[in-house]
Amino acid sequence: MTDTPASMRGLSALIVAIAERGDRAAFATLFNYFAPRVKSYMLSLGATPEMAEELAQETMLIVWRRADAFDASRAAASTWIFTIARNLRIDISRRDRRPMAGDDPSLETPAPPLQDATMVAAQDEVRIASALEALSADQARVVREAFFSDKPHSEIATDLGLPLGTVKSRLRLAMVRLRMLLGEPS
Repeated sequence: MTDTPASMRGLSALIVAIAERGDRAAFATLFNYFAPRVKSYMLSLGATPEMAEELAQETMLIVWRRADAFDASRAAASTWIFTIARNLRIDISRRDRRPMAGDDPSLETPAPPLQDATMVAAQDEVRIASALEALSADQARVVREAFFSDKPHSEIATDLGLPLGTVKSRLRLAMVRLRMLLGEPS
């Protein structure tokens, strides 16, 4: 049986060694242990092999640079590292969905909307506004922040001074209620 970093010194201890002393041997051990696991995780989320490799490398680079931000009392080493990987994947996904500087669709002249489409859109807008007014003020605020301001749940929680779970619960309950009010299947 091969020794893993967990059985040798503890994963958290390796990160602390990197943070305190810039311990390259600790980083090499951590890298050899986590890089393949992060890559497999990215592949399981649908990343291409090249992207998975890039994300694993970038994740470990962040671990090296930000080891001092690790707090063993808040999360296990593996949780911290996989959270970094997941956040990187989200950031890259968002970046890739944004139009390039030269591809600004707002600079194109839109085709005039069809009369029927304009009328349907206006009716939908009124129905949605009416349904939002039927929500509690707390639920409506979370929905507006999440969908109209396009904020991630964690940012909404910070802005409103609420636990993340509360934000997610309010949003889930609001969406169930909106579907009901709009007559859509749940």
